[in-house]
Amino acid sequence: MKGSFPGFPKEGVAFLRALKKHNDREWFTPRKSVFETTVRQPMIELVSAIHREMLRFAPQYVGEPAKCVYRIYRDTRFSKDKTPYKTCASALFLRNGFSKYAGGAAYYFAVSPENIEVAGGVYTPDRDVLLAVRQHIADNHKQFRATFEAQRVKKLLGELQGDSLSRVPKGFDPDHPAVELIRRKQYLLDTRLDPKLATTPKLLGELVARIEAMTPFVEFLNGPLVARQSRLKRHEAFLR
Repeated sequence: MKGSFPGFPKEGVAFLRALKKHNDREWFTPRKSVFETTVRQPMIELVSAIHREMLRFAPQYVGEPAKCVYRIYRDTRFSKDKTPYKTCASALFLRNGFSKYAGGAAYYFAVSPENIEVAGGVYTPDRDVLLAVRQHIADNHKQFRATFEAQRVKKLLGELQGDSLSRVPKGFDPDHPAVELIRRKQYLLDTRLDPKLATTPKLLGELVARIEAMTPFVEFLNGPLVARQSRLKRHEAFLR
């Protein structure tokens, strides 16, 4: 493995554990420098190490590490839970040129004292994205199944996850051989790792192995979106 990451400092994991108990500005503000040096900066370094590996198998998802790392501040505007801070360090890897608000497929991981989550796929797609993905699956369902039914994928990431509709969406054949896939509202691979890995050099390899294994899955889901984006760019160029 080209990259290296020694693991999060134990002080960083201890900080997140304490933040869960003292999730308020009065506690966090005087300790913000501790967060920056023991949590945020190591997280940026971890993302950089993962990106160096992703150049081998998913270069189109490699971006600026600091921009991939989520802010520690929670958006509490529409939540009953008004605690101001997240109690994990997390990152999202979007395909270059994609907006996180459109809901295309992406990679995600989060590190906390309780667990380490590694996930990928389509989580909150907008209406047009979901329709495009469903149509792509309807037309290529055998190819799609191969991306998440492969033995290595199941071993590292488990079964396909995500919420589903109770009925077949409008415009699709109720007798389609992949109707259970078409009814889905989300297409996800998601697993948890031992939180003890967080402070060890093994963390990098465990994350990279799972991100690499789910790459055909993520790329399949983004296939129709890449094609659509290319058509839009050609249309815009024509109108200039």
